[in-house]
Amino acid sequence: MPRKKIKLERKLEYLQILDDKGVLDESLEPKLDGDLLMKMFRMMLTTRRLDERLLNMQRQGRIGTYAPIRGQEAVQIGAVIGLRQSDWMVQSFREPGCCVMRGWPVEKIIQFWGGYEEGCAVPEGVNDTPIAVPVASQCPHIMGIAWGMKMKKKDDVALGFCGDGGTSEGDFHEAMTFAGVYKVPAIFVITNNQWAISVPREKQTASATLAQKALAYGMDGLQVDGNDILAMYVATQEAIEKARSGGGPSLIEAVTYRVAMHTTADDPKKYRGDAEVKKWEKRDPLIRFEKYLRDKGVLDDKTIEELEIDIRDFIKAGVEAYEANRDVDPRDCFDYMYNDMPDELKAQRDEFNAALEREGITIGH
Repeated sequence: MPRKKIKLERKLEYLQILDDKGVLDESLEPKLDGDLLMKMFRMMLTTRRLDERLLNMQRQGRIGTYAPIRGQEAVQIGAVIGLRQSDWMVQSFREPGCCVMRGWPVEKIIQFWGGYEEGCAVPEGVNDTPIAVPVASQCPHIMGIAWGMKMKKKDDVALGFCGDGGTSEGDFHEAMTFAGVYKVPAIFVITNNQWAISVPREKQTASATLAQKALAYGMDGLQVDGNDILAMYVATQEAIEKARSGGGPSLIEAVTYRVAMHTTADDPKKYRGDAEVKKWEKRDPLIRFEKYLRDKGVLDDKTIEELEIDIRDFIKAGVEAYEANRDVDPRDCFDYMYNDMPDELKAQRDEFNAALEREGITIGH
């Protein structure tokens, strides 16, 4: 028998609508009204300014370790802006823009990075999972929630995120296997920001793309310019509509870049050069989208100035609300970890109490 090529039913494509300089491919331009376009820009700018504020707060000692997201705003807003309130969003720890977009108060996001347990509580009526740091743990949750909705015969979808490093974890592959077999209404967004802490993308996998991993699990894969919000919007909307109509799951690889450090506990200069960072800074998603909106006549200097003032006041109110509600007892971390406190934890609690007494520090609820 002669050898023959195996035909694969599933497709694998690349999508970019605005190039690196903001030049539009008119044949691919989505027909979006001015209000939606301005909402996209406002949310991207809010995400950028919130990120800057949180980084400053960490440097000032007002919150703990923080994971910056500069350069990844288009991935987040482009992916979730088209979700319904009844849909589910499963996040990792680098999606504050998604949280704001989905209705999380700013102070709750700050609470998480400030180390307060309240920051893990999802707001009432919001179908999101809590912020989760463990790598790729989001993927089984995406699959499981989507499977549950299919069993309940709902037309809602589950969309969630993990990083390029997450595709090396078993959780990712197990979730993809089940999602493909059961054809669940799930959208897996892989934020390929090129670095898993200090491990570069090319050392994560020998695959030419991350999107092609979808084909092994019987679903469509799409590689998208993650710094192009129009491309992200179109890609996720196609995947959402397919999932709602029973077409099964999709994987979207959003190609972007982590311009800042992995977290504020990390020094990226030890493993990457400035030339690489500067190359990606020229591909800034906000600059690119701003040029597009100016060319369409829906954005000007006055509008941007007004937006900056509104966003500044919005974030300021969130910071003030966070700092006005920090009267907590740090000893609670001992009392609520276990139903029956183990001896080792009791010893730690006693040592902590002794230190407080020695320093003359009084804590009360």
